[in-house]
Order: sequence, then structure tokens, then C-alpha cells
Amino acid sequence: MFKKEYINVPNILSVSRIVLLPVLFVLISFKMYFSFTVAYAILGMTDMFDGMIARRFNLKTEIGKYLDSIADMVFFLSSAYFIHVLYTEYLHPNMTLFFVFIGVMLLSFIVSYIRCNKIILMHSFLAKLCAVLVYFLVLSSYFLNTTLLITLIISLYIVTFFEAILMFVFYGDIDPDTMSIFSLMKMDRKQ
Repeated sequence: MFKKEYINVPNILSVSRIVLLPVLFVLISFKMYFSFTVAYAILGMTDMFDGMIARRFNLKTEIGKYLDSIADMVFFLSSAYFIHVLYTEYLHPNMTLFFVFIGVMLLSFIVSYIRCNKIILMHSFLAKLCAVLVYFLVLSSYFLNTTLLITLIISLYIVTFFEAILMFVFYGDIDPDTMSIFSLMKMDRKQ
């Protein structure tokens, strides 16, 4: 059953990231690269604002966490596609590392499913850092050669998903907003 409390600004922002994503694909297909960059910047800001508003006004819900995870996944996987289509020359030197990242990401989903009976996309500190870096990567690639930034981001994502795997293995079903494995270890020591 759909509940009225599900309709709030943070959830609308998360859904908008999914619903408006096709606009970015259309802009690329019409080779409107500057318009794409501006639209990407605006749409990407919804990721920052949905979380800020949810925390500030106590609008955090389980459905909101789920919507944000789905929106993040779709938006940032699309971002990889955008980099591939628009800036292949920056991504190409990083393809081996990119496939390692895909493997580690899929492994984290498998481990979370086995340990928690669901696929969990973590919103850890490193995951948030990577999301911000991807956002700036797509924007800065319009102006700069970002080959080394891509290398850094993919490497950080590998560490991020490896950390998630460790969290699932050692702690099981955890809150997706857990900041790091170190915060879980600190909580263990206090108990």
C-alpha cells in the first residue's frame, strides 16, 4: 500500500533523478554537449539535496533510502556510460581497472544478498566521496583531460565496494548509511 508519508521532497528528488535521466541521453544523441553538461549538473545536485533535506527535516524513511540507492545506481552507472560515449579517450586507458571495479561491485551485491537476503548499496563515506568525484568528473571532462581522475575514482570505488564486502561478511545486515567499517568496529568495542 502506498503511504502519504512517502510523498516528500527528498523522495521526489530521488525519483526525479531517475525520471529525468532520459533527458540526458536525448541531449547526447542530439550532440548538445553543453546543454547536457548543464542538465547533468542540475540533475546531479538532487543527490546532494535529497539527503540534506531528509536529515534536516527528519524525513528519512526506509523507502527513501531505497529510492536514493536506486537513483544513485542508475545515475552513476549512466555517468559511466556518458563518460564512455563523450570522453572515450579518457576512459580507454582505464578499462582493465574499470572491469575489476565492475567485478568487485557485483561481488558486493552477491555477498550482501547471501548475508542479508537483499542487495544493499552502501552510502558509506567512501561511497559518498566517489559519487561526488564522479559528478565532478563528468562536469570537468567537458573542459579537461580527466584520465588520471578516472583512475583515482575507479580505484576508490574498488576500495569502497571491498569495504562493503567486509562489512557484510563481518556484520551482516547493516544500515546502508553506515559510514565505514571502522565505525562498526568502534561500536563493537563499546559494547
